[in-house]
Amino acid sequence: MAIATDVWLDHAKAWDVMMTNEKPGGHGERSVAVGVVDMALFDLASKIEGKPLYRYLSERYGDGQPDDSVFVYAAGGYYAPGKTLTDLQDEMRGFLDLGYDVVKMKIGGAGLAEDLRRIEAVIDVLDGDGSRLAVDVNGRFDLDTALEYGRAIEPYGLFWYEEIGDPLDYHLNATVAEHYTGSIATGENLFSLQDARNLIRYGGLRPDRDTIQVDPALSYGLVEYLRIQDMLRQHGWSSRRCIPHGGHQFSLHIAAALKLGGNESYPGEFQPTGGFADDAVVDKSRVGLTETPGIGFESKAAFYKVLRALHS
Repeated sequence: MAIATDVWLDHAKAWDVMMTNEKPGGHGERSVAVGVVDMALFDLASKIEGKPLYRYLSERYGDGQPDDSVFVYAAGGYYAPGKTLTDLQDEMRGFLDLGYDVVKMKIGGAGLAEDLRRIEAVIDVLDGDGSRLAVDVNGRFDLDTALEYGRAIEPYGLFWYEEIGDPLDYHLNATVAEHYTGSIATGENLFSLQDARNLIRYGGLRPDRDTIQVDPALSYGLVEYLRIQDMLRQHGWSSRRCIPHGGHQFSLHIAAALKLGGNESYPGEFQPTGGFADDAVVDKSRVGLTETPGIGFESKAAFYKVLRALHS
């Protein structure tokens, strides 16, 4: 018989204990540490109840009817010494062969002309459909460069233009949003409700097309992420406009439970922590969830081996 966790484990109270005597701000110092403990507690609670995390979360914080699959896109396209356009194309073909329809690549590490060649090379692999390609700047651009790139890439109709400038430069983001009619994505380097609220207040994002990428594991965990979701609703945002950064199973469960817009995936990076269950099948950029109780680390053999070694 499943044991109800509510009577002995209160996630919000645990969060309050972790934050005792902490002053406001300073989020980079502690948000990941709190987020990891928060993640472990949710894993424990759902294991005790014998349920996969997404069902546990949906029953408590959603509508009890979680999504049975989640949109995922394949992130890669990094710069590397000697990496040619053909190498980049082969990498993206590999993602398509794995079942992804939408892919992401880095820009901003070369000149504009070279980046445009790289973008066009990938679009060729995507049958000429720029809406299947997202580009990620990793916060490198100043305003003039951001606008210059925006003008150059807008005709491609890309999936999104991501983290264009410094994550806290809301003015830059708002100015780009005034001039760039395509989709913008940002938020992976905002680690608190307060920062996310300021992004919505001052970042110029448009709830009909832009995407919020706050990563629950990096941002004080799900307790804080639920507060961010409440704030977004109050400002007229749908949960479907949220696609968390990270490409890990915790966010995948949250995406299904809270009916987010999707989740990132790293098929070729950050192993063994990145990615989903070993038997997960991606089909047309959607992936189902494991029925393993908890987050399902046990279903990712290489990662589970590392976790076991740490506790042996």
